[in-house]
Amino acid sequence: MSLETQAWVAICRVDDIPVLGSRTVPRERGLDVAVFRNAEGGVFALLDRCPHKGGPLSQGIVFGTRVACPLHNWTIGLNDGCAQAPDEGCTPRFAVQVDGGVVHLDAHELATLGTDLVRPVAGPARRAVKA
Repeated sequence: MSLETQAWVAICRVDDIPVLGSRTVPRERGLDVAVFRNAEGGVFALLDRCPHKGGPLSQGIVFGTRVACPLHNWTIGLNDGCAQAPDEGCTPRFAVQVDGGVVHLDAHELATLGTDLVRPVAGPARRAVKA
């Protein structure tokens, strides 16, 4: 889809994301989104939660099209959010558009993807309990 046919939210300029680094996008509900930039200038967005034990992927090391979780060094694909074998599990991926040097995320995905997940202290992700 193009910027014209889909609701996109401007997040930051590409230059605001360090090369081989990330920045986080806080959300009203759910976990933050981590927006990454690799050495080739690619921009990717994942829920800021490792599928292993909930580590903050935004604090990981970016290499190629992957990020290493800072807690247990799981390798997560930036294109799909999935752990590299032999590890298993995925974190939600967000659609990204770069237009005129500005990074945009899909507004619907920002409002919905992963809003029912909470960062676990240990173990797999838990669903948020609604009061």
